Amino acid sequence: MASFISAQNFLKIFFVISVFQMSLATRRLNELVQDQPQLLEYHHGPLLSGKISVNLIWYGKFKPSQKAIISDFMTSLSYSSVQSNQPSVASWWKTTEKYYHISQKKSSALSLSLGKQILDENYSIGKSLTSKQIVDLASKGEQKNAINVVLTSADVTVDRFCSSRCGTHGSSSKSGQIKGKIYKFAYIWVGNSETQCPGQCAWPFHQPIYGPQNPPLVSPNADVGLDGMVINLASLLAGTATNPFGNGYFQGPAEAPLEAASACPGVYGKGAYPGYAGNLLMDGTTGASYNAHGANGRKYLVPALYDPSTSSCSTLV
Repeated sequence: MASFISAQNFLKIFFVISVFQMSLATRRLNELVQDQPQLLEYHHGPLLSGKISVNLIWYGKFKPSQKAIISDFMTSLSYSSVQSNQPSVASWWKTTEKYYHISQKKSSALSLSLGKQILDENYSIGKSLTSKQIVDLASKGEQKNAINVVLTSADVTVDRFCSSRCGTHGSSSKSGQIKGKIYKFAYIWVGNSETQCPGQCAWPFHQPIYGPQNPPLVSPNADVGLDGMVINLASLLAGTATNPFGNGYFQGPAEAPLEAASACPGVYGKGAYPGYAGNLLMDGTTGASYNAHGANGRKYLVPALYDPSTSSCSTLV
């Protein structure tokens, strides 16, 4: 089973809601949150736990500066709060720990670290990929105690990219056995939407195709495509940790579940409503909007996560 971030349908929903007055939209959004089940349903499957390496598989052309944005984000997930300014990516990630506390399963805490980086700059299987080929690429990474992340460049098209999804996560045991045992590994795919569909997959750093046409925000790393990828990667990482094999925490149908981040669409700060990301921090020099500090002085925008302890969408700011 693979879970995905819907693009077009999500934006259409924004458009429908936004035809009402702003105050009415805000009130109804709050009512929707309150009407949701108090907790993402737990389906009694395993969560990711222990020491997990996140391997990055770069498919296509990426600049060194672009690779650094993603790798620094991965490092930021486990960056000590003592080392970083607050609010931080690491403090955002701690919300996922609450799912482990209520699962009532004995498992060690999840600890993510940046693993290997695999480059495929020559488009070994072409520039138009199927979902099966994404899994093929993901299987190039380590199979045990790992999340393999496939990142496709702006000139690579992927099945249903932009039309219905900005990325996906799932699991596979594609490459068979390791020392006589079959391991199922988790994978993520995220595409760079900069030239294909930034209005769908890089909002709020690009004007949306549907809904209120407010000016886009300035991206914190001066790269709309990569800052959009960070948002989608963050969402899918949270879904992978709490629903890695399709039987963890989610709402709705298993084929298109609402998970830790996708249960809070379009929310990045307090006061968010359709077409407005919420009250965010702003860099006084660049005018960029963000809500989390990261490693190496980075700033990022990360999505709200559903907090099972409060049954609400939790934001950093």
